[in-house]
Amino acid sequence: MSAEGLAQAQQKMRDGGVSPAAIDVFSHYYAALEAGATGLIPEETIEPLLDPDRLEDVEIDDAAAAEALSKTVIIKLNGGLGTSMGMDRAKSLLPVRDGQSFLDLIAGQVRKAREATGARLPLVLMNSFRTQDDSLAALAQHPDIEVDGLPLDFLQNREPKIRIDDMTPVDWPADPTLEWCPPGHGDIYTALLSSGVLERLLEAGFKYASASNSDNLGAVPNARIAGWFAASGAPYAAELCRRTAADRKGGHLAIRSSDGQLILRDTAQTPPDQMDYFTDEHRHPYFHTNNLWWDLEKLHAALTERGAVLGLPLIRNEKTVDPTDSSSPKVFQIETAMGAAIEVFEGATSIVVGRDRFLPVKTTNDLLLLRSDAYRLDADGALRLDVESAPLVDLDSRFYKTVGDFDARFPAGAPSLRGATSLTVSGDWTFGADVVVTGDAVLKDGDAPGTVADGVALEG
Repeated sequence: MSAEGLAQAQQKMRDGGVSPAAIDVFSHYYAALEAGATGLIPEETIEPLLDPDRLEDVEIDDAAAAEALSKTVIIKLNGGLGTSMGMDRAKSLLPVRDGQSFLDLIAGQVRKAREATGARLPLVLMNSFRTQDDSLAALAQHPDIEVDGLPLDFLQNREPKIRIDDMTPVDWPADPTLEWCPPGHGDIYTALLSSGVLERLLEAGFKYASASNSDNLGAVPNARIAGWFAASGAPYAAELCRRTAADRKGGHLAIRSSDGQLILRDTAQTPPDQMDYFTDEHRHPYFHTNNLWWDLEKLHAALTERGAVLGLPLIRNEKTVDPTDSSSPKVFQIETAMGAAIEVFEGATSIVVGRDRFLPVKTTNDLLLLRSDAYRLDADGALRLDVESAPLVDLDSRFYKTVGDFDARFPAGAPSLRGATSLTVSGDWTFGADVVVTGDAVLKDGDAPGTVADGVALEG
């Protein structure tokens, strides 16, 4: 059924208005899937990356850094809906600080970097069909953010989910939108090319791109990194951070034993019986932030030479077509990771940066921290830790997992966490105003919903 399945999938994509380049890329990965590729990277095939370059150790000429930043575009991955937090619109529209959303804060970061350096710094979003309208409407509140008529966004592609049993595109009349999935953020390269945005940036005189997730408010425009990247002559670079015991998720770079090539390994690419190696912060001491730098000219050359098929490693995800219905048909979702391009470009490199450049919000635990006084909003628009170490927050997922439930239980805003080492909440608790948490504070589950009254001091 595989030849017929591919033909059906290709026709479905054509009927759905998917670009020819994206269909070619999908066909490449369908063939790999049919051939039995799993995308797994066993531990015995790699060596840990132990001594990457560190930004704090390199000397950067200020004039060269300014020149590099003047040729840089800021790209934000903005296709996520925040479904794991109960959202049904762009996650970047979630209020984070003083009523400002991720997008508001990002626009502020770009604006302040322009004022400080004189660089043009275009901001371009990679949206999905579900995030485009709302996100562009939000950016319309920042009319000064557009640069020289360059587009503010381009669209991520989509592809059909493939039935595991017969390799055909799945049909799901109950909700046809569930028949489709994004190809992972590795699609950014195909989408940049097929949208025409890559060529427009080159025509406008831009040479470098700084790409990161829109939920990572630490990835502010940075002239020093731009200068280092330009001086390196590398086609591609990844920002890394030192791992701690809390960094058990997320990908890491490693060295492929067969040829010495730097590669990215994500959770989904690790054999289940080897996860202890993956999560060992001593064996693999640096994690991949998904903050990336590209030479746009070299990226364009590679994409046009290869017909948009860069050949990123396959990530095979097994799901059900309806994630909320375990009895619905089992499907493959074919994905690639943006950071996996490090193995495609000869001379690709990496740099260890400060932890302040990695500040993602994946759960309401993270959101509470960023809304609290444990973080400050700096003059460059970045949120940075304002205490020696971030307290650990663990909110009962039964009552705080979704943003709606979370906000209902913190109606007066976040408690003070400056003096906290950790906050563990079990059960259903609603917090009043001016609550102060210190030490290792624990709220235990009671027989009924509880209230933390205004002004209460929760002490460990």
